[in-house]
Amino acid sequence: MGRTSDARERLMQAAGELWHTRSYGDVGVSEICDRAGVQKGSFYHFFPSKRDLALAVIDETWRRVGEGEAAAILTGSGPPLERVLRYLERGLEEQVRMREATGATPGCPFGNLLVETANVDEVLRKRLDRLFDDWTALMRRALDDAVAAGDLPEVDTGQAARALLAYVEGLSVLVKAKHDPRAVADLIPPAIRLAGGDPEAVRAATARA
Repeated sequence: MGRTSDARERLMQAAGELWHTRSYGDVGVSEICDRAGVQKGSFYHFFPSKRDLALAVIDETWRRVGEGEAAAILTGSGPPLERVLRYLERGLEEQVRMREATGATPGCPFGNLLVETANVDEVLRKRLDRLFDDWTALMRRALDDAVAAGDLPEVDTGQAARALLAYVEGLSVLVKAKHDPRAVADLIPPAIRLAGGDPEAVRAATARA
């Protein structure tokens, strides 16, 4: 079994990397175990099924990139709309980094998994649906701050946050289609218009700060 103390974490990391750069259906338990350096028989000590591993990967990835990275940017310091732009740009930078490191343009790990499994695995669909609700709530907090600061008109920030998330997921599809994250860089600033803001004004105010 080898290094049992971190075998579970290595399995989750291997699965997350393989599924993100390839696909959930294409990568099975044996390949995940090989990548993680864990015996296949030991896999089931930690996860009763591939689905259970997927649920653990979703939770851990969201804890890291959602509750950690996204929340730090979207609810952190600075003008609210600038936070939104900074968050979108950070996501594009991550796609560039992954392409340079792996040769793949993976897009969104959550969106990829949802599209692949939504019609065949109700458990995964429901978990990912809740995750998208949590993601929307994070974006809404930044938009609520923008309304309170007078940077946005009185808009339905819940609807605007959903539109922003749909925009983000659309960009992740275009990134995969173009096989080049930089090909959609010009589409980042216009995202602010979905919430009723002016991206040029946001940049001008940031430059003066």
